[in-house]
Amino acid sequence: MHAEFWQARWSRSEIGFHLSEVNPYLQRYWPALGLLEGARVLVPLCGKSLDLAWLAGQGYQVTGVELAQRAVEDFFAEHELQPVISEVGAFRHYQAGNVEIYCGDFFALTAQQLAGCVALYDRAALIALPEPMRERYVAHLTQILPAGCQGLLVTLDYDQAQMEGPPFAVADDEVQRLFAANWQLQGLASADVLGENWRFLKRGLERLEERVYQLRRQ
Repeated sequence: MHAEFWQARWSRSEIGFHLSEVNPYLQRYWPALGLLEGARVLVPLCGKSLDLAWLAGQGYQVTGVELAQRAVEDFFAEHELQPVISEVGAFRHYQAGNVEIYCGDFFALTAQQLAGCVALYDRAALIALPEPMRERYVAHLTQILPAGCQGLLVTLDYDQAQMEGPPFAVADDEVQRLFAANWQLQGLASADVLGENWRFLKRGLERLEERVYQLRRQ
């Protein structure tokens, strides 16, 4: 999607994708990764997700990346944090405690800016991108994250003909294709969650499958 699309969504507070609670899959499956306290975690296209604060509360160093400045400012304001703001490369950088957010284009993020990053959490990034951009996204992740980096990926799958994204439908076979060359994948959970998501029911979906994967950069 173009930058203007997301900026407009945030400016109009059209953020139905924002969850008002910590993602239960994160709470359930993250501890099994066995990461050391203080490990650095990348959360791409993070918005103002409560998952950032949860990860920070578990003792991790959290690095978010978000295009919309409104989202970044809302995150720190809603958690009553006063960030230190600086210009870092192509980004406006916000830092408070053990949460930092790079405000700008994810594709401008460099491996140097992620030095020491050992984990990845993607609940909303892959499914926010149309098909042509998803391959570019995974290629960039592979380029900027080191071997051994591990984490969780959450996707949605439905009949794309029944609803325009975002969020976009990303089927299991596409996930396998995108990540197969450079990542190890393990499916952890799969469930039809349409009954829990009234806004998707209203838009005419007949199926909404949520999947969770554990992944590791080879």
